[in-house]
Amino acid sequence: MNRVSLVQFFSTYQTSFPEEEKFIPSFLELLAHENCYDRNYLPGHLTGSAWIVNPEKTHVLLLLHGKLNRWMQPGGHADGDENILHVALREAEEETGLTDLKIESTHPFDVDIHRIPERKDFPAHDHYDVRFLLQTSMDIPVVSEESHDVRWIALKELHQYTQERSVLRMHDKLLRTDQH
Repeated sequence: MNRVSLVQFFSTYQTSFPEEEKFIPSFLELLAHENCYDRNYLPGHLTGSAWIVNPEKTHVLLLLHGKLNRWMQPGGHADGDENILHVALREAEEETGLTDLKIESTHPFDVDIHRIPERKDFPAHDHYDVRFLLQTSMDIPVVSEESHDVRWIALKELHQYTQERSVLRMHDKLLRTDQH
């Protein structure tokens, strides 16, 4: 999914989640900037991430982020790669050690803009995160240097790990799509 297809996606994207809908104009504005795929582009830049579920869609694979110390889906910076689906797959493999990831759809599953706190070497900024739904068997993941833990979490227990609305929204979306 390159820049042109991402712009087309956002130009027609409809969601039943109001908090997600408000992000659409900001994504379109960001995509007009040549360097939006560069991690140094401010005030924010594109990232790709993966909502990874088991085939039965009863568990999700999350990691305890090393810098943010929060449970979240694998993902990261595009670093100039304008194929944001490729970015999500690359980051999912790097951060979990799993390579047998199946793409549920080439269209984004969810989008989010979230604030990343200031670090000593970089100012606070926004991540414009494009998220894809992936599936794999419940193999044992590997903890990368970027996280403290990686584990399969039962969807019915997700609230015990996070109260982050953007993560819970993907849970809600998965339940909706699974009912159809």
